[in-house]
Amino acid sequence: MTDKLRIALAQLNPTMGDIHGNLTKARKARAEAAAAGADIILYPELFIVGYPPEDLVLKPALQDDAREAVEKFAADTADGGPAVLVGAPWVENDRLYNACMLLDGGRIAGRTFKVDLPNYGVFDEKRVFAAGPLPGPFNIRGVRIGVPVCEDIWTPDVVECLAETGAEILLVPNGSPFDATKSDVRANHIAGRITESGLPLVYLNQIGGQDELVFDGASLVCNADRSMAVALPAWEEALVMTDWTRTSSGWVCAPGSLAPSDDHAQAVYHAMMLGLRDYVNKNRFPGVVLGLSGGIDSALSAAVAVDALGPERVRCVMLPSKYTSQESLDDAAEIAKLLGVHYDTIPIEPAVAAFGGSLADVFAGKRVDTTEENIQSRIRGVILMAISNKFGPMVLTTGNKSEMSVGYATLYGDMCGGYNVLKDVYKMEVFRLSRWRNQFVPRGALGPSGRVMPENVITRPPSAELRADQKDEDSLPPYEILDGILECLIENEMTFEDTCARGYHPATVKRIEQLLYVSEYKRRQAPPGVKISARNFGRDRRYPITNAFRDARD
Repeated sequence: MTDKLRIALAQLNPTMGDIHGNLTKARKARAEAAAAGADIILYPELFIVGYPPEDLVLKPALQDDAREAVEKFAADTADGGPAVLVGAPWVENDRLYNACMLLDGGRIAGRTFKVDLPNYGVFDEKRVFAAGPLPGPFNIRGVRIGVPVCEDIWTPDVVECLAETGAEILLVPNGSPFDATKSDVRANHIAGRITESGLPLVYLNQIGGQDELVFDGASLVCNADRSMAVALPAWEEALVMTDWTRTSSGWVCAPGSLAPSDDHAQAVYHAMMLGLRDYVNKNRFPGVVLGLSGGIDSALSAAVAVDALGPERVRCVMLPSKYTSQESLDDAAEIAKLLGVHYDTIPIEPAVAAFGGSLADVFAGKRVDTTEENIQSRIRGVILMAISNKFGPMVLTTGNKSEMSVGYATLYGDMCGGYNVLKDVYKMEVFRLSRWRNQFVPRGALGPSGRVMPENVITRPPSAELRADQKDEDSLPPYEILDGILECLIENEMTFEDTCARGYHPATVKRIEQLLYVSEYKRRQAPPGVKISARNFGRDRRYPITNAFRDARD
């Protein structure tokens, strides 16, 4: 019986479907752990293929390649180095499981299957996986190790079963996506399972971006008294050794490094930065191009892009019309200078005139309205896509969640692009994040220190500048009111009456509800963007496009 144990925690960033690359990364981490004297190394959930694999995991070819990778990795363990706990999809008796495999002594020494398959919010695991039976612990180096997989610690049954069958330590591989409200929820579940079982718990989460989801890492170790022994940093890869001692009352992890937690603005900004970086890099784009209007949304988007990718991979384009103010021209130029990006100015008036001439006969006798405004936006989209096609960078769109909620965006215009870092960020949050970034530089940022946008960009009234003297509040309520109503209707699914009870005018709430529902068809055609809230458009909130229901009735 051993009284000492060293467990390596591999908080790593897999690439979806890159089985060879993920295996190579896993092997490198194991070699480092072996050099550090580790007995066990733990990897995040489904690390061999990446998480969440969605319907990709149903492909027999991927299942076969994943099994082959696990078998190769198992063969490595004949060297007498650390035992491996690694996640992979696993077919057994014609059923596909979300599995964690124990590799030791040159073979697959055991496997456990995820029991509690999440099927809410962003998760659809019951669509692709079968639920496993309640598990018992592994015997690794003479220690009984329980391995509940991610959601298995969000309910009590799996941990209870492991404790009753003799588990001494809980090692939990996770693929837990970030949202700005989640850290407290995780902490509560971890504390609950420790309290119920009396066992120490290791929570290991992956990091990285996968389409709309971003994973923050922030792995941790808690002893049986619920005290935190080790906290890994958020938003970066880390390989950390933890040292354990058997005592009369059970296993105890020695105190280690406690990475500081981020405040709200830091966490949201890092999520946007990592989500964009991984989307661009994992999809092999050379960089991004975006329209820089001189407004706050494009300014913040450009700042995130520069921090994520570096200024040399970001191209900004001012696309002025006759309605573009000198103030916007000056602010856009100053933003580009502060960020150090390639900056072009391409006037759109010749194209606007050409469209006007082409449509003159068809539009004869019709008054000027939003049609002409949308043409300007779509011309800008065509120009940005042309630059993307010619030079290769992905078009980054810049609309925020407030605008996307009520359809204050143009299909095939300012919605035209491949990704949007502000998609799940309300306008008032855009203001807060811009002020934060002007004061602080995020860890790992590739952009400049100091200000990244003029103060005027933050303080002047927002405008699309598609007609003379236009302001956003000509068409929308003030953003502090709009965002408050939207949070009631979207994040909280509150009734019309309860929303009005918050102090909002019934006519305004009714109008916003109508705009929210009728804009669903636009959002279905919007590019993906980083999930920040607990209820993002897309994976979290799936409403029908054709929808006659209204809570606000006449």
